[in-house]
Amino acid sequence: MDYRSKLIVKPGSHVKLADIDPGFRGHHESHKLAEPEMEAALADITSLQELLYAEKKHALLIVLQGIDAAGKDGVCWHVIRAMNPQGTSVTGFKQPTAEERTHDFLWRVHKHVPGLGQVGVFNRSHYEDVLVVRVHDLAPKHVWEKRYDAINRFESELTESGVTIIKFFLYISKEEQLGRFKQRLDDPARHWKISESDYSERELWDDYTKAYEAMLQRCSTAHAPWYVLPSNHKWFRNLAASQIILETLTDMKLKAPAPTVNIDEIREKYHKAASEEGVT
Repeated sequence: MDYRSKLIVKPGSHVKLADIDPGFRGHHESHKLAEPEMEAALADITSLQELLYAEKKHALLIVLQGIDAAGKDGVCWHVIRAMNPQGTSVTGFKQPTAEERTHDFLWRVHKHVPGLGQVGVFNRSHYEDVLVVRVHDLAPKHVWEKRYDAINRFESELTESGVTIIKFFLYISKEEQLGRFKQRLDDPARHWKISESDYSERELWDDYTKAYEAMLQRCSTAHAPWYVLPSNHKWFRNLAASQIILETLTDMKLKAPAPTVNIDEIREKYHKAASEEGVT
């Protein structure tokens, strides 16, 4: 299945999350049946990311957004693991620091954008400034309302400089979130994930839904599209993310760069050294 065309938010389209099934799982019936496809995609991602790193003509930025327990960390663990850490960075955006608050809202984000040859992953992102800020009324509407256009301009400038942007909204149901909270309570190894804000933020579910819908509707563009990943099934979330990342890297038509040395001369030196050292 072409998950990229299936899950993309088409620019200019009206978005209503209630019309999307967070339990969607494509044509696969189970994790076990989907696993071979997932592992094949991850292997191809590994190879293509190596070319991206070597060629240094492109960069890839992956943005992860979603309600608490939607699986942003899970995508990092299970999908981004396919990439060489030497060419990959993951940045988590929490509440702005005192220094960051003295600058424009994009200042703290821009310095973490990947350079050519690199992959950058944003675990939460600049979109917090039209999500949390909007829901909690941390800035007047006339301030955050302008940020949608500012974000679109920012992302357009990045793509013009060689950065390809993929944005994933991890979509789970309210019932699934509560089930994941219970797992954290029942498993001592997951207690560290529990936050006092889990349930207070949950009370704002409808407000967040409206904010997410506005984000998807106003900031899914041809140069930086949003994808809504049904994430009730963690394995499907990971499969869909890996397939979309793979297709995006494939479209870059990456190639190994030309050698910077004379290969014939190096081969000659190798054969000479091998002969002297008795290597066959």
